[in-house]
Amino acid sequence: MANNTLVMGAVAYAPKVVTIWEGFKTWFREQGLEFDFVLYSNYERQVEDQFNGTLHLAWNSPLAWVRAERIAKAKGLSVSAIAMRDTDCDLTSVLVVRNGSGIDTLDALRGKTIGFGATDSPQATLIPLDHLRQADLVSGRDYTARRFDVLGGKHGDHVGGELDAAKALVQGKIDAAWMIDGNHLAFSSDGTLPSGQTKVLARSAPFDHCNFTVSPGAPADLIARFTELVLSMRWDDPAVRPLLELEGLRQWRTGRTSGYAALERAVDDERFYDHAGNITAEDYRY
Repeated sequence: MANNTLVMGAVAYAPKVVTIWEGFKTWFREQGLEFDFVLYSNYERQVEDQFNGTLHLAWNSPLAWVRAERIAKAKGLSVSAIAMRDTDCDLTSVLVVRNGSGIDTLDALRGKTIGFGATDSPQATLIPLDHLRQADLVSGRDYTARRFDVLGGKHGDHVGGELDAAKALVQGKIDAAWMIDGNHLAFSSDGTLPSGQTKVLARSAPFDHCNFTVSPGAPADLIARFTELVLSMRWDDPAVRPLLELEGLRQWRTGRTSGYAALERAVDDERFYDHAGNITAEDYRY
């Protein structure tokens, strides 16, 4: 890497990712920061490249953050979350059932089939599994979990699995379905979940989503300038507003890591990663 160029990793979960980061690359350079990015097909390889000198920074999913932090601790190093979107803070996932199904409490889910998203989705699988476990409902013991597992390695940064679960719920193929609240609103608006036919049975505690994760040993001056510039972006600036809209935010916020507790617990309970960040999930393909 050039000594004066900040290199960031991002996962190409959709074609718009290229447009977003090419736009930000141009803007950063106009502000005097040499910036470049590397696109990945999955978060697992991206996180690993934070520890071999390839990346100074990564735009990480919450699950990728958990893995990066575990790898760092196991190596006696540290990573930090310097910024996140306003829309990454205090999100919730909802458990949806059909009206008239007779499922009015979590306890009524015993013996039922519950739909989840991708195996590696924090919002549609891991955190929901934890939410049910806290209510003494354990997959395989108290209910059947059906995973709508698509696009492995992208950590649920797509609508696919949740959309498939929502459709299966309406078709009566499953008894309940988990999805992030934003997708629930979208599915209710576009008719995927027909008006009056479903209801929210439960809602997870708030959790946080993506963050910019700094790699161990990244140049402090470049990271400081990047952070300063990111936090200076304004919605009313016509040069950056289209990029903010594509990336789904109105304002960048200082990063925090307090919103990952439920995910950390789920990663342990589901044996997704070990404490050194090694992938231990069975049948996980990315």
